[in-house]
Amino acid sequence: MIPPIANRFVAGESPATVLEHVRRLDDRNVRAIVNLLGEHYDDRADVRADAATYRTLIEDIARANLEACLSVKPTQLGLDLGEDVFREELEGLVEAAVEHGVFVWVDMEDHTTTDATLDAFESLADEYGDDENPRLGVCVQANLKRTREDVERLADVPGKVRFVKGAYDEPTDVAYQDSTRVNEEYRRLLEYAFEHFDGGIAVGSHDPAMIDYAISLHEEYGTEFELQMLMGVREDAQEALAREYPVYQYVPFGDRWSSYFYRRVTERKENLWFALRAIVGR
Repeated sequence: MIPPIANRFVAGESPATVLEHVRRLDDRNVRAIVNLLGEHYDDRADVRADAATYRTLIEDIARANLEACLSVKPTQLGLDLGEDVFREELEGLVEAAVEHGVFVWVDMEDHTTTDATLDAFESLADEYGDDENPRLGVCVQANLKRTREDVERLADVPGKVRFVKGAYDEPTDVAYQDSTRVNEEYRRLLEYAFEHFDGGIAVGSHDPAMIDYAISLHEEYGTEFELQMLMGVREDAQEALAREYPVYQYVPFGDRWSSYFYRRVTERKENLWFALRAIVGR
């Protein structure tokens, strides 16, 4: 059982609990991005088990007509076992999702996975989607020095792109270390996307300044976008923003919740404060 300190950030351990959370979000006009926690598998059986859970979720989401999509990690789908394994598992999921009308996001992990992730995304986005009906999305991280070139490459791909600042502890030769510089890069990436993309921009940030900047770019260029935030962080703001803009909440679940929770409360001091408030009930 997930303790109270963690259940602010994780929607239970079972598919049933996460689907109930998604239904509650639907009532608040907030959409869901569902992620089964798991990563860096070195056993194909673990990969297949998670892929099977995702397929069941796809069917459940479609049957219940919920406003929800999925998000998967490359190493959860076998990237550590080889790019061929990852491609095979991801394509199987995308095929099932397209059949049931469910969108799939591919999370971005540390910089060693970037090429394989983008290659798979580009190939499958071209195969299963089009400009009018994208079926796949991918995440890019502003702290990586390569990301501007990656975003330029993705501008014409018929998929969605999620922009985040980056949460992994990357080496200095590949990533900006200063938060001010990362913020500058994030703004530049948003500027490029709103000017050059036809749509499909996802702003993954809790930073009010970045959200306001994205809204101003939307008003300037008319480019469609959505906002994405984590479960348990600024949920009042999520509900308020959802009155005017598409808002998605990233909703993790599963029995591998401890490492995810630790990452959430250590990457931002505000998240630690949220967790402490959960203990004292304030």
